[in-house]
Amino acid sequence: MSKTIIQLAILLPFIIISCSSNENKNETIEAFAVASPVQKDTVFSKEYVADIQAVKNVEIRSRVKGFIDKIHVDEGQLVKEGQLLFSISAQEYTDDLQRAKAKLKSAQAELKSLEVELRNVKALFAKNIISKTEVELAEAKVDAAEAKCEESKSDVSTAQMNVSFTQIKAPFAGYINRIPNKLGSLVEEGTILTSISDNQDIYAYFRVAEFEYLSFMKTKGLSNKKDLHLILADNSQHSELGVVETVEGEVDKSTGNIAFRAKFANPKRLVKHGSSGKVSIDFDLRKAVLIPMSATFEVQENYYVYVVDASNTVHMRRIFPKVSLTDTYVVSKGISTKDRFLLEGIQLVKEGQKIKVKQSSN
Repeated sequence: MSKTIIQLAILLPFIIISCSSNENKNETIEAFAVASPVQKDTVFSKEYVADIQAVKNVEIRSRVKGFIDKIHVDEGQLVKEGQLLFSISAQEYTDDLQRAKAKLKSAQAELKSLEVELRNVKALFAKNIISKTEVELAEAKVDAAEAKCEESKSDVSTAQMNVSFTQIKAPFAGYINRIPNKLGSLVEEGTILTSISDNQDIYAYFRVAEFEYLSFMKTKGLSNKKDLHLILADNSQHSELGVVETVEGEVDKSTGNIAFRAKFANPKRLVKHGSSGKVSIDFDLRKAVLIPMSATFEVQENYYVYVVDASNTVHMRRIFPKVSLTDTYVVSKGISTKDRFLLEGIQLVKEGQKIKVKQSSN
């Protein structure tokens, strides 16, 4: 029995060696498609969250105190320039106007009387009946009466304005927004009655990083070329193209961003003041190095590809994507057009593995 065990112990290493040798003979080197990065000019789009405002949007405020007698429009209504919107109780201001006019007439009558008196005094002075002092006193009375007339005229003008302020009209054509105070409400001077928006043209305010601002100004600049897209809240594209009209004068130190203002036509008045959306800008890329996203993989937020060397051995290499296109990365560094990378099967290989190369184009 012990002799049999000894014989097996002697033969076992040869059996293992023989099996390993057979396994190595059965191993095959797999073939994978490889490709080189493509270099070409391309365009990529960048979206920026935008604050959309009507070109004209103002608050309509009461300029006098009183009760709302009548509301002539409804919320959401399109009104014309000069159209009557609100009527505020005017009786108090009409009475003030009548009193101011009465005071003006009294002041004018007093002035006329003093002017007659002055002419008489001057005639007596010419005959040496009275002294120069009497003439100067009469002239001073006339001056005071003239000043009183001017003051009364100012009071009449103020009263007339207050009466006109009780009839509130649209400063321009546009849409009426919410009306918070209803019929019969008491409003103070400065109370917001509503707001009006002329959104036939709209502004989109958005902020971009400083390096993107430099790229935009170098490649596009401020011009009249309409090539901006506006993406609405439902991800649909606005029918009209826009143009960057102005750029803010300084970079925000806390964020490193700078503000842009773009203008879009809005002939159907679909986009409202205060809407949300995104501005999409197309940037030109010259001699961009491109690789497909499917050939990359991520490790701890870093991006890698498998590069195939001259002996067809694969090696991990970190790359630095600059821009993401639909299914392609624009790479800023890490790989060049002279390199070859694994186009498929990145889950089937490992570092240092030797492969066969299949012809492929990407």
